[in-house]
Amino acid sequence: MSEETIQLNQTIPDFTADATIKPFRLSDYKGKNLVLYFYPKDNTPGCTAESIDFRDHYPEFQQAGTEIVGVSRDSIRSHENFAKKFDLPFPLISDPDETLCNRFNVMKTKTRYGKVGRGIERSTFLIDRNGQLVKEWRGVKVPGHIGEILEAARELDR
Repeated sequence: MSEETIQLNQTIPDFTADATIKPFRLSDYKGKNLVLYFYPKDNTPGCTAESIDFRDHYPEFQQAGTEIVGVSRDSIRSHENFAKKFDLPFPLISDPDETLCNRFNVMKTKTRYGKVGRGIERSTFLIDRNGQLVKEWRGVKVPGHIGEILEAARELDR
């Protein structure tokens, strides 16, 4: 995987990553739309709400020919526990070295409780069945977000 930042309307080069369920390979999703959502941390309120929202709408995404994959810097073990605890039916990619985070430019300087640090800016990307990045949402607020993504996925399926 090259170090180039992914741009909108660009075909994403194939890549592999450690993930729950089985190792992730982008080319395995060729022919399906793919939602790749980046979130800061397992078992935190916003990330849990977002993941549960994706879980609850998973059948609708599948009807729209769209798969879902979550990404954070957490370990595979943390992801496995998180997925089991909330019955998540889709894989979670572990990106501890921030390779994918940097490719999708989601690492930002954040201030939390008065402390400055780097972290993932909640972001979602919609990749079409040909592997092209067709839509992105950055600085996401969880309420209402999943419906917006689902509608965009349905548009691709028309």
